Order: sequence, then C-alpha cells, then structure tokens
Amino acid sequence: MPLRRPTVPGSEPRVLDVELAEAALMKHYARLVRLAYVTLPRDLGRHRRVLTAHGVVQRALPRRRPAVPGLRRAREAQQTAPAEYTALRTRVLRDAMAQESWSARLSRARSMLPAVWGLRVFPQPGGAEEMALDRALAQADWPVRAAVALLVLDEESAEGAGGVLRAVGVAEPEGAVLAARRLVEQGHPSSPEAHPAAEQPPDPGTGVPVSALLAPEFDPCLLHARPTDLLRRRHRVRSAATAVLLAGCAVVTALALPDGTTDRVGSGRHGPASAAGAEAVRRTPPDAWADTARVDFTAWPARGARTDDRDLLERALRAWSAPDRRVRRSAEPGAASSGTGRPPRLLFAGDVDDRAVVLLHDDLTTVRYSEPLSGDGSPELVSALTEGADVTTAAAIVVSRSADSVRLLLAPWIAEAGTRDLLAPDTGVRALDSSGSGVTGPVPVPSAGGDCRTWPVVRLRSSPRIVEDHAFLLTDLGGLSPAHLTYMPPPERGVRPRPPREATGPDALEGWARAACRLDGLRGKGVRAVNHWVFAQQELPERAGRATWVCARADTWRGRGRVEYLFLGPGSGAARSAGVRANTAECSRFGQDVVAGIDWRAPSGASYLLAAGSRSLTRVEAASPVRAAADGRFLAVRAPKGADAQVSGRLSGGAEVDGPR
Repeated sequence: MPLRRPTVPGSEPRVLDVELAEAALMKHYARLVRLAYVTLPRDLGRHRRVLTAHGVVQRALPRRRPAVPGLRRAREAQQTAPAEYTALRTRVLRDAMAQESWSARLSRARSMLPAVWGLRVFPQPGGAEEMALDRALAQADWPVRAAVALLVLDEESAEGAGGVLRAVGVAEPEGAVLAARRLVEQGHPSSPEAHPAAEQPPDPGTGVPVSALLAPEFDPCLLHARPTDLLRRRHRVRSAATAVLLAGCAVVTALALPDGTTDRVGSGRHGPASAAGAEAVRRTPPDAWADTARVDFTAWPARGARTDDRDLLERALRAWSAPDRRVRRSAEPGAASSGTGRPPRLLFAGDVDDRAVVLLHDDLTTVRYSEPLSGDGSPELVSALTEGADVTTAAAIVVSRSADSVRLLLAPWIAEAGTRDLLAPDTGVRALDSSGSGVTGPVPVPSAGGDCRTWPVVRLRSSPRIVEDHAFLLTDLGGLSPAHLTYMPPPERGVRPRPPREATGPDALEGWARAACRLDGLRGKGVRAVNHWVFAQQELPERAGRATWVCARADTWRGRGRVEYLFLGPGSGAARSAGVRANTAECSRFGQDVVAGIDWRAPSGASYLLAAGSRSLTRVEAASPVRAAADGRFLAVRAPKGADAQVSGRLSGGAEVDGPR
C-alpha cells in the first residue's frame, strides 16, 4: 500500500488513500447508510430512499485517490474520527444534499446500482414514536436532518456537527445545529434540573425520544420485501406490447395518408390516467395498513360495492384528467384542478345517498367524484391537497355532504367511532355506526355563521394493531378531509413541555369548549390541524382571578400557518380574540417565543391593558397609546377603555418579539 505524506493541521486537504477508505467504508457501512437514509428527502418514498442511501454510500468511495475538500485533522485528539471515515461521511452528506435537486436525481439515475426489480423493500415498521419522529424529520430542512443524524448516530458535539456541515457546504451550520439540538433535547427524556423548563411548543410529531432514530425503522440494512403490484406489472407488459403494435400501425397509416393529414394523427388531449383506463388504477391489499410504517392514504384498500364497475371508474378518471363542462368542479386551496398524470389509487367506489361516489388518491391529492343515480343532476368532482397525511389526518374522508350533516369513510385502522359536542365537555361520546365498507351514518356538522350553540366533533380510536390506546378528535371545516384537533396544557414550573397531545382529556375539552366557536373562521381554508396551546396563565389585578392565554394555530395542507391569540378570562365564557396573524411560523417549533395583549375591564369597572408572553420572555413592553413596561412575562397597567396598544417582549439575549395587533 503506498504511503501518503501527512498534512499539517489547518493546511490544504490531504489525499485520501483508496484502500484505507474502502476498509473504512466496509467497517462503517451500516452507520453511513443509516446516516444517508435519515438525511435524504422524504418525498423519495421508502423504497427509493433505501436504494438511494445505499447508492450514495457506495459512490462515496473515491476512484483514484482524489483530494477530499473539508478533510483536515481535528485539533483535539479525543474528538478525532478516523480520517477515512470523516472523508466518506463528508461525501455521503454532500451527495445526500444533492438529492434535494431534481436534476441531481436524474443524473444519479444513470447509475443503476443498487437496483431491485420486482420487489419493494422497506425497513421494519416501527411504532408511534418512530412515525412521529419521521414526520418531524420530514418537516425539517436537510441540514437539520443531517445535524440530528450527526448528533445522535455519530454522537458528535454541537461544534463537531457544525464543522461537518460547514465542510459539506452549509452556509450557516449554527442555525441547523441549534434546530437539531432543540429537536434532540425535546425528544430525550431528562430531569428538569438538566434541562430547565422552557415554554417552547414543538409541532405535532416532535417531542418523541430521538433515540427512536436507532430503531430498526431507520435501518436501511434490515429490510422487508414485498412484491410490486403483480396485476399492474402484467398490464404494463401487455400495454408495452400493444403500444409497439399500435406504433407500427400508426407509422404505416401515416405513410399511406395524403399530405397534410399526418399532422392530425395523435392529436387527442386525454390525460394519461384516462388513456390507461380503469386497469391502471392502483389498489392496496386489504391488510397492508397493519404491516407498514406509512399509515396514510397509501395504506387504504379499495372498498365499496362498485370497485369493479369499470364504466364508473373510467368516468371518474375522465372527469379528473380531462375537464368537462358537464362536471361541476371545485378545488380546495393548494389542490390541483386536474389529474397529475400518475396512476391514482382507488380508495372507494359505491353508492352513498343516491349518488355513485368514487374516491381516488395520487399521493398528493385526494379526489371525490360523484354522480346522481337517477334524475338530471350533474356529476361533481372535488379535489383536496392531502400530501403528508398521517394516522390522524388520513383517518376519514367526507363521502357525502348535505346542509346539516356529512357521511365519512373511515380509515381501515379505525376501531371505534363516536360523536360529541365540543361545547359540552361534560357530556359523553355517542356511538357512531358504520357499514362494512367503512361509511358512517350521518354526522352533524357545525352550522356555518350561526349562533354556535353546538360544535359537533368526531372521536375516533385507532386499532391496537398499529398504536396502543390512541383516541383523537376530528372536526368538519367544510373540506374533503376533517381537521385534527390537538391540545397543549399550560406550562408547569420544573416540568419540560411535551408536544401537542390529543384533545380528549378533561383539561383539553374544557379549553376547547371556550374556543371552539373561533373555528368558524377557518372554513374552506384547507386546514389540516388546529392546536390549542395554553402559553401563559396570568393573575389578574384586583384579585379578580386567573386568565388563560391561548395561541390557536391552524396548519394548512400547503404548510402555511394561521394563528389567533385568545384571552380566556375567569369563568366559563367564550374566548376573546387578541389578534390574528396569517402565513406565520408563530406557535410552532419554528416560532416558540410569543406575546399578546388585550384590554380588560375589572369587576370594579376599571380598564386595564393586559399582556402575557411565553416562558422565555424576560420583559414585556407596550407602545402608543399606552406606554408601559414590566420585567418578566406579564404586564397589567391601567389604560383608557378600548386602548389598542402594540405589545412586544424581549428575550434574555436582547432579541425582540412583536405581538399581533
């Protein structure tokens, strides 16, 4: 083996010995592949992500001893990783970063190894913690995912992880490491003394043990294998043979036609889905949902009495891929108005409330096509963006809607369903019947723009085959998919905050009972989930009791967020709005420091300006027309009645947080 001259610390990158690099790659192959698998983008899908992770690591081996940028000796011996492993890791992360670009994916597609034909491979399915962690990583940028992998898998320090990201080419690695450390610290259970409580609400999906990253679900070397869709594969072979035959006929016909007629050959404008017909529709096996870590619409089997009705399915496909004036169409915010061209998955086909209904899903969009069974009514098609759905947000779809009720198609993993009134937390849950196909009876919906005397919600419980003791609430906001309701309790001294939990406990129901009517303003907005976060509780002046400050964050399927700050005074009255902000990260894990203010009238008749902030705030201030300041998280000063003052807060480092107006 040829010897290479060692480099001087801080000098130019040294040359990597290929033989030593190969030995390091073989020794650390499983760790490098797991690191790549965690860092790669989630839109690749688990099968492609497994193969891409192996390909990224195998391509990391240099061909002829090239110089590796960013490879330098560490200053401290105890932090020094083997030089070859460090170089390979840098290459792996750089290549994983490149997969964020579609052009890089296309260029990588030329390298066909490793390749798997006729099978779909994926890691072993995990539990609720692994699924929640995977969702959190999917929502993070790739530098944050890479930093989490470095901190957990390689046990790097924050400085070491930042150095690796800088060598890979991250312009601001400190921010990525900080975000990764927040996720790690929120995930690992520890004592309050080790991590002082901070009122920083992670989004749904964070706050799970990051040690789950070491679980088999994130090990792309320990795999399950399943065959691809055999009928679809057979159909492709037949279609390919037919296409070759038709192409030959088209050429012969084109040569035989007079001049000028060849321009009209093949001028049809039908989309790929309608051209392939009902045979191209994908179907999931009935029990796939119980043996997969991806519990969403892709795990739904085709159900209903008309799943074999070829004519009905082809009419639905044509309505989606080729807009027709006879079909009334509507698209929820962010949804495509027509088919994307990829073969959709059949979720349901059957008769519901005197209409034939077909539900289709193409991994990004869910579509409901319906037509009258008799009479002169028009067909209808509704499309909704449902990308990134999970065990709760993919738990139900509206298959039929009337003025005062809906019928839902429940996911196959729903073991129990019921309804309750969100404005009456002390009442029980009423059972909700469903057919063998999963279609429920009529479910009352909140009256739009009414006096808000009731707010019906659906309470569902997941099967223990996928998660233990998991019940959750959904509410109809006028969309194809109901919105998921969650809750975060008020902070407790010395106790680290937990992620949003299901809004099924007594405290959650009491809080939502006072804020439920505010949901009326979210109708038709494409809302995916609404979290009720109690970020502060304030003792009121004149010993008038305690007030509760809430940030109700609505996340949409497009990723945008809308927050409304609510003030809940003593008693059981409805919440008052203290300000609204749209398209914001506030009240999520990317906007954890908040402040809000409101005018309040004491029982004595005196008027006050009240303000409260999250736990990290050290000072609260008010500007014109009321100028006041107070150290800590709370402010209460006498003010003119109806004073609309701008409030703000300061953090210990001097950063300022503005409240809504």
